[in-house]
This record gives sequence, structure tokens and C-alpha cells, in this order.
Amino acid sequence: MKKPVLVVMAAGMGSRYGGLKQIDPVGRHGEVIVDYSIYDALRAGFERIVFVIKKEIEADFEEVIGRRMKEQAQVDYAYQRLDDLPAGYTVPEGRVKPWGTAQAVYSIRGLVDAPFAVINADDYYGPEAFRLICRCLQETAAAGKAVPSPYCMVGYRLKNTLTDYGHVARGVCEVDRNGFLTGVTEHTHIEKTPDGARFTEDDGSTWTALDPETVVSMNLWGFTPALLDAIGERYPAFLDTALRENPLKAEYLLPTVVNDLVKNGRAAVKVLTSQDRWCGVTYQEDKPAVMAAIAEKHAAGLYPEPLWQKTV
Repeated sequence: MKKPVLVVMAAGMGSRYGGLKQIDPVGRHGEVIVDYSIYDALRAGFERIVFVIKKEIEADFEEVIGRRMKEQAQVDYAYQRLDDLPAGYTVPEGRVKPWGTAQAVYSIRGLVDAPFAVINADDYYGPEAFRLICRCLQETAAAGKAVPSPYCMVGYRLKNTLTDYGHVARGVCEVDRNGFLTGVTEHTHIEKTPDGARFTEDDGSTWTALDPETVVSMNLWGFTPALLDAIGERYPAFLDTALRENPLKAEYLLPTVVNDLVKNGRAAVKVLTSQDRWCGVTYQEDKPAVMAAIAEKHAAGLYPEPLWQKTV
């Protein structure tokens, strides 16, 4: 049985944050957010990590994160490239950013042949989330091909994932009575309100309220390698639309691919709901609160200090 792999999406430069937030310390001993995710993942049962990065940040990433992680687990790199496009397509003039989270995951093809979890490098998910996703992937590996596309995700309550300092992007989920995903819609502009939350899709001209108890995706997914084929199959259609309508900024998003698979009966996605509170540094103003939350977790004994002083 092949052991689950942890895939960490770390290619984003954090445009709203104003810097390379993936390597900005939040712990008292230089720990960054992904240190805590990897610590929790290793305790849950993961043994191999694949970091998805941009080649340009490899030296900095290796210095701050990669070298230390190689002491804890098997580490490999996949590179998200702007020009990683299907045959016949070229990068439009003026495009500088990669093509989104689906392309990021697609970059691991050839490196991963086992069930894998996907996380963002700049989100704190909590220990429960990794226990849930690892157990699900272990069951998937044990079942083999007995269940077609047996995917899973860890969902969070929207109220536990909002920032006080601006808008966020979240995949808003629809879940049936059996706990399976029936749809996920990516909203890129969700704001906290005194009564809960709201989103806009027209730059604030109109707003739609969201129930704060709504389950949302924080890009903590569990997949089999079949997902990579599905991303590749849909890539040309995405580009046809993107190059016509928004060639400089359009993003090929992982929740969009999952939603299409679910809606067309190509995948079943079990929703594993975590009650943990998300921590993340979307904006620079978020950092003091995240540092305080991390310090409280150390003080409560959830993590040793420094984090890597003990064998996990």
C-alpha cells in the first residue's frame, strides 16, 4: 500500500500581503506557518512532502524551510511555471503570474503516484485536520480502485476563516445529508460583517450575505493521482476562455475542477469538517494575531518550543 503524500502549494508571492509570506516567521524561534502544518502532518502519518514552488524562490525557500524539512521527512520540489501549458498554447504578452491552484497541483505529475493531500503553505489548519485527511487517504490507498475517485476534503466553518483586515477567497461548499460534497463555488471577495459575512462579484456594487456556519474549503483536499488527469483534460478549455476574456489574471482553480467532477458524477468527495480555527496571514495586519495564537498553542502544550526540538 502506497503511503499518502503531502503536497504543499507555496508558489504564490502573497500579493495582498506585500511579500513572500510563506517564509515570514510567526513563531518565537523562526518558525513559519508551514512548519506547524508539516509538524501536524508528520504526527498524523505523512512521511513525504512535495513543495510546489516557483523556481525563482528556490534558494530562499530552501534556506528558510526546505533544508530544515529534509531533516524530518523525504522532501521533493515541483515547479509551477508560467509556461507549463498544453501543446499549442503560449503565454500571453504581459502575463507574469502562474495560472492558479489547479496548475500548481498539475505540476506534481510524474512525481506523485499515491493518494495525496493538498494544502496552502500560508494557512494554519490545526492537528485535527491532518488526522482526518491522513486517515481518509490511508483508507483510500487500502481500498485501491474499489471506489471511483474517492476524494475528500477538510471543511471549516466560514466564521472561523475570516480576517478583520480585508477580503478573502474561499470555496463555499454545498454538502448533502450523507456528508458528501455536491458543489463548491470559489468566491474571491468575501468580507467579515457584524452579522457574519458577505461576498461580491462586481467590485462591491452588490453584495450577498453568507451564513457564518457555511462550510468552506481552505484548500485542504485529499485526492488520488487520477485528479491530475482530470486537471490536464480540462486545461485547454480553461485556457480558451481565459485567453479570450482575462488573459493577464485568469486563474485555473482547484475548486472549479472539483466542482466540475462532482457535478458530472466523475468524483465523490467526502467532507470532513474540522472545528479548528483557521490562522493565516492574508494581510500584514494579520500577523500579530497569528503570532499570538501560535504562542498560545505553545503555552498550552500543543507544540514544543522550539517546534523541532523533539522527534515527532
